[in-house]
Amino acid sequence: MRTVVPTQPSGPLPDAWRACVGTGRMNLALRADYRDSLAQVQRDVGFRHIRGHGLLSDDMGVLRTDEVDGRTHTRYAFSYVDQVHDFFLSVGVRPFLELGFMPSQLASGDDTVFWWKGNITPPRDHREWVALVRALLRHQIDRYGIEEVRRWPVEVWNEPNLTVFWKDADQEAYFRLYEETARAVKDVDADLQVGGPAISPGSDEWWAPFTDFVTSRDVPVDFLSRHAYTSGPAQHVPFGTYQTLMPPQHLLEQFDAPRRHVEGTRLAGLPVHITEFNTSYRPDNPVHDTAYNAAYLAPVLAGGGDLVDSFSYWTFCDVFEETNIPTSFFHGGFGMLTHRQVAKPTYHLYAFMARMGRDVLARGDDHLVCVDPDGRVTVLAWQPVGGTEAADVPADHRVSLSLPVPAGTPAAFVRRDRVNEHDGNAYAAWRELGRPFSPTPRELDLLHACAAPATSHAHAPVHGDRVDLDLVLSRHEVTFVEVLPVTPAHHEGVDDRRLLGVDDDRLVAPHERLRA
Repeated sequence: MRTVVPTQPSGPLPDAWRACVGTGRMNLALRADYRDSLAQVQRDVGFRHIRGHGLLSDDMGVLRTDEVDGRTHTRYAFSYVDQVHDFFLSVGVRPFLELGFMPSQLASGDDTVFWWKGNITPPRDHREWVALVRALLRHQIDRYGIEEVRRWPVEVWNEPNLTVFWKDADQEAYFRLYEETARAVKDVDADLQVGGPAISPGSDEWWAPFTDFVTSRDVPVDFLSRHAYTSGPAQHVPFGTYQTLMPPQHLLEQFDAPRRHVEGTRLAGLPVHITEFNTSYRPDNPVHDTAYNAAYLAPVLAGGGDLVDSFSYWTFCDVFEETNIPTSFFHGGFGMLTHRQVAKPTYHLYAFMARMGRDVLARGDDHLVCVDPDGRVTVLAWQPVGGTEAADVPADHRVSLSLPVPAGTPAAFVRRDRVNEHDGNAYAAWRELGRPFSPTPRELDLLHACAAPATSHAHAPVHGDRVDLDLVLSRHEVTFVEVLPVTPAHHEGVDDRRLLGVDDDRLVAPHERLRA
């Protein structure tokens, strides 16, 4: 049955899906491979903010001490921070500042997380921590101007509800850190935006005490933040992990959780930022490399903007080292791009979203239809998947739509790009190449070529100011279609039927090729 898409839009397409993207620790932004990847992402997608860990960790060199003649000298050093933030701004993306982890010189203990040893303990002296926060923000303002830095949200820590990220998951200690930090931010400039608590999934019991604490003490809170993942317990294999997945709708339910939990409180109505989300929370789960991951996340990108102000994909590229340096080219990394900028299917999902029209015409369980003011209609369609409990999906999936075009349009040009288990799937090509740990230059060229979406195009007839679109999606496919109104130009004497080798059937009914 064909779905008749309305002529008039219901409103603009929310772009919370590209308000922010995640990254590995800040020090990685000094590397060429990382920079090449982010520049490509910004050209094809165009995120507004970027968030990652380790801004204040030792490898950024922000807090330096030197012992001379029995006396400790302290200096704030922002050389690496400047290089990172200068680069971000040069490619059109602003920092979403996550304050952490603890510089070892300020730390109250030696507990760390990750291969690169981010310190997770509270400050030994909150006055020193506050001084560092103030110095950092004042430096940013001096360098970039107050109007610019006011557009950089400031998030206090990362997942303090987990013992791996905050010593003992000590709620009282985090609340104290949050209060001291939030007040320090506002001391620098009252219009800087500060928020938290950046909790992980499964810890919604933190919302009530956090709300009570900041309300009772009148602590500044400009936004709420939380993370969302849908994977089950890790099943470890050598250099990798497998996990079960809940249905995609569960991600949207997690997105909506902060608003539900603060309803009726002082925090109701604040912006909500999902500062990390993905299917799996592991950086070595092969699901991230697959077409399944893209099909799984398609309805989340299409609908998440109705629930939150931003949701940040974790992460934009595989230059990422939480569990040590990856041992294989494809290794289940979080990234939309591999090392050396090979696009994964999820990358194409984001690139397709970036090409969608301005206003929404229709949404369904397997499609999103938008339109631009000039009449260009765009369609994102996907084969629905349902997580581990619904792992079996048909070999193909059909989406039939009747699309509006501007009145009087005689014909339309239809282009379709598709990504599935075969097309636009570098991971599949890598497996067919024998899973090389470190591809040769020739193999890398092949992977780049095989990563490109399959493209088809046709000249489609218009009947009653409508174009009928019948799509057959293969296994785990995400497809993008754009329909452009066409007014044929007359070329005197031109007759394509006189060309050698021309198929007359293609001249009569070229639109039929889209049905394949």
